[in-house]
Amino acid sequence: MSTDLARFSINQMTVRQLSMPELVDACTGLGIGNVGLWREPVEAYGLEATAKLVRDAGLTVTTLCRGGFLTATDPADRAAALADNRAAVDEATALGTDTLVLVSGGLPAGSRDLRGARERIADALAVLAPYAAERGVRLAIEPLHPMYAADRCVVSTLAQALDLAERFPAHQVGVTVDTYHVWWDDQAPAQIARAGAAGRIHSFQLADWTTPLPEGVLNGRGQIGDGSIDMREWKGYVEAAGYTGPIEVELFNEGLWAQDGREVLARTAERFVEHVIR
Repeated sequence: MSTDLARFSINQMTVRQLSMPELVDACTGLGIGNVGLWREPVEAYGLEATAKLVRDAGLTVTTLCRGGFLTATDPADRAAALADNRAAVDEATALGTDTLVLVSGGLPAGSRDLRGARERIADALAVLAPYAAERGVRLAIEPLHPMYAADRCVVSTLAQALDLAERFPAHQVGVTVDTYHVWWDDQAPAQIARAGAAGRIHSFQLADWTTPLPEGVLNGRGQIGDGSIDMREWKGYVEAAGYTGPIEVELFNEGLWAQDGREVLARTAERFVEHVIR
């Protein structure tokens, strides 16, 4: 593996057009040793089959996406969410990763109570964090850009994520720092330092901010170097906070998904070296 790519991890969603075997083969061919996996394609290929495939290839699974969606008010829905998150923890254990990324969930239908939704996340974490810790898995709360607060994630800033995480031991609950979601926040560098001081940076992800955003805004994450974010600057923030772990590139982008996945993976690795490492 090239030393330039030693910390590089390709999040599976970046090249979702590749099957699980194709992804693993492409990674090994390019000397990429780390991969972040998603539950849906893992389920489609088979949990045990995926675990064996990545293990036999010598790949490290840096994270599993995703758990979360913990804001429901209906008791049956809350019970189902807790059960699904326990299953996600078990899947992370089977895949050999110690980090489950959480997208916390949006407002329930008809609700305008952001504070109440965040408190329900804390209530769920009180159940899930010990369960995960017993299995060697950390929960990483990922704040999402405020444009997703209504329907996807009521946790919009690192400060909000840390306020939740700090109710629990650091080895149980921390945060994901994703450039796409926090680059606009002038308080984020200080919050990264806060997270690092407590050992709560459990995952670091990269995506660039490009405009105009597509309809629906979900799949607008730009290729590294194509947008407004200084990747080296953000790498500097997390490293100054003590983070030395994998750096995942996670891109939701229809244009990239329409291209040859192996070419996208190779180009993403090249961009990582150009805009993050060198």
